[in-house]
Amino acid sequence: TFLYQEASPATNETQEEVLEYLETLGLVVNEQRAFATNVTEIWDFIEKVAAQRDALPYDIDGVVIKVNQLAQQNALGFTVKFPKWAIAYKFPAELAETEILSIDWTVGRTGVVTPTANMTPVLLAQTTVARATLHNIDYIQEKDIRLGDKVVIYKAGDIIPAVQRVLLDKRPSDSVPLDSPKHCPECGSDLLHFEDEVALRCVNPLCPAQIREKLIHFANRGAMNITGLGIAVVTQLFDKKLITDVADLYQLTIDDLLTLDKVKEKSAEKLYQAIQASKENSVEKLIFGLGIRHVGSKAAKIIAENLSNLTNIAQASAETLSAIPTIGTVLAESLTKYFALEGTKKLMAELQAAGVNFDYLGPVKREDAPLSGKTVVLTGKLSQLTRTEAKEKLENLGANVSGSVSKKTDIVVAGSDAGSKLTKAQDLGIEIWTEEELIQL
Repeated sequence: TFLYQEASPATNETQEEVLEYLETLGLVVNEQRAFATNVTEIWDFIEKVAAQRDALPYDIDGVVIKVNQLAQQNALGFTVKFPKWAIAYKFPAELAETEILSIDWTVGRTGVVTPTANMTPVLLAQTTVARATLHNIDYIQEKDIRLGDKVVIYKAGDIIPAVQRVLLDKRPSDSVPLDSPKHCPECGSDLLHFEDEVALRCVNPLCPAQIREKLIHFANRGAMNITGLGIAVVTQLFDKKLITDVADLYQLTIDDLLTLDKVKEKSAEKLYQAIQASKENSVEKLIFGLGIRHVGSKAAKIIAENLSNLTNIAQASAETLSAIPTIGTVLAESLTKYFALEGTKKLMAELQAAGVNFDYLGPVKREDAPLSGKTVVLTGKLSQLTRTEAKEKLENLGANVSGSVSKKTDIVVAGSDAGSKLTKAQDLGIEIWTEEELIQL
């Protein structure tokens, strides 16, 4: 592992000095670095590294160019996602030629049908590639991708194989455009291509592929967090007809689980207990786990916090839902349509009968809460709390926690080594708190 960053201007004044200082401590620092004073020198270094790329004992996808003066780095600051004082030059993606042999269409939990190309295996960026994403039917038609085509592929972001272009001069004379599938590859239902979407979609709520994917989503960590209920187990349960929807999970016995391949008594007991424990989750976990279109984990929590329980949410009008702060009309209409379905009503009854909690168990934001209506930003290193714990404490006090400082920020909680956010807050005259002041409140 290379050490490549972070030091205080109190000990070093430049990025170059930081790396030299780390070397004097006996730490490993990448030798492939240079100080440049103009664009020509930067480009010379990029070309030098590009020529040595294949001989390096590690993979790289580019070169990072940084402002050298640490004081200037601090003045330039950060956006939410990246520093303003550094930029990455990415090497052009490695290309390879192959042939489209066939196309698979797979169905996700929202019914979106996604095409994947099966190709003649070819070596690309040090791995053998035989499949590439084709994204959607519009992408296929735009690039005019056909069966039997010779194509040039690359790895998007140096990771995901994708088709760059078709080699039209190598196209067979009898080639015909690819037909858009009309029926779901799993359940045979008609596929719809909505005007506002690029995707083909299966809208059959009983589609086996969608149910399978929804079950996997329902169990994941961000939703009901059922440890041990992964893709392999869900697929077996579904194939053995032990479950058909998420409510069936709560009817499983240890004996049912022992019928699965590679599931022994101890793991069956653990999985059974994990399923039972998930009944006690606060309801926002259930709402997110249901996979309602447009409803992410944050929206689920906001809705649950405002309407208290799932019964209220299911009965709420689109107007009531869209009146909740940050919940727009698109999300509100998606919720009302979902809860109006007869299949949803049946599912809700089954979950309630199984003893799954429908109530919001988290702290409710009150108008009289100490930080009600306040926007708070966390910055720097905290010594007593993790960033997640601090965010949770602030939300419990009624605050809205933001990632960036602006004129709308009311308070900045600053830990040690706080940087540009603290400086900006001071310039704007925003109230600054220490971690200790937050804990005391």
